[in-house]
Amino acid sequence: MMTIQGKRYPSDFEAKKAILEIGKRMYMKGFVAANDGNISCKVGPNIIWTTPTGVSKGFMTMDMLVKMDFNGEILAGNRKPSSEVKMHLRVYEENPEVMAVTHAHPPVATSFAIAGISLDRPILPEAIVQLGSVPIAHYATPGTQEVPDSIAPFCKTHNGVLLANHGALSWGRDVFEAFFRLESIEYYATVLMYTGQIIGKQNELSCDQVNELINTRKKLGINTGGIPNCSTRTTNTQDVLSSEPLQTEQVMGISQIQPQSQPQTHLSGVTPLVSPGAPSQDTGCGCGGTVIAPKEQATMTNKTKEEIIAEVVRRVTEEVAKL
Repeated sequence: MMTIQGKRYPSDFEAKKAILEIGKRMYMKGFVAANDGNISCKVGPNIIWTTPTGVSKGFMTMDMLVKMDFNGEILAGNRKPSSEVKMHLRVYEENPEVMAVTHAHPPVATSFAIAGISLDRPILPEAIVQLGSVPIAHYATPGTQEVPDSIAPFCKTHNGVLLANHGALSWGRDVFEAFFRLESIEYYATVLMYTGQIIGKQNELSCDQVNELINTRKKLGINTGGIPNCSTRTTNTQDVLSSEPLQTEQVMGISQIQPQSQPQTHLSGVTPLVSPGAPSQDTGCGCGGTVIAPKEQATMTNKTKEEIIAEVVRRVTEEVAKL
């Protein structure tokens, strides 16, 4: 480390070593393909080391890196910097506190950028404290001046941004913090995908809970990140012992399973199912399979719901295999 004008900067060797390490991590995590992505790190008020164009981030060596100033002049290295270094320089110019920038195409976060869905749901305390909300900068052609212009409004207020139909950009007080925020963006997007699109349910943090996390963030010295939307009501203050409705009345001293009367739907090619303990049906399924016999049902009555489902799936699979 060295001090310039009262501010500490990494040495050339430290900056280059960190860039190579993050490049490998970025590549191994699948955040980039082929020669995608770029990384930069300040070593002076107006000087950075950055990744070259046309090189995989997982296979870089120190001699490939480029040292340049904010005017674009090459100070060391025999390669050209990525054309996307323009957006790195814009982040540094807009927010002098930033010491490093990372850009990649993590698949889930990039999918959100393509879909036009920002990351601003209050579902994870860690995301609110360490990352904050992640807006989407409007589309700009990669490598042009339009890209740095599109991200400029967010450089002082946020810790990262999605680039519409492109990827993700993050920054921090060193290369590792910038990359960790990139990881957080991808993790945040992944959880949002699971809860919002696959599970289909999100218990969002209330405004009081979000305010507490914002206070925690300030105590950690993080003054950027934006404030996500919040829920006006609290939905997560009770323990959840079971997410399924009770199927038995054992809690009332009744040990026998009560069959539920539901309309039966018979699907061609699928063995009809009957409630445990209920009379068997006399008709087949039309596919050569058989209805579960009453004796077999009785043996299944004492099994858990998961075991019953597994058994039914096994038997249906066996019958289909006979076709």
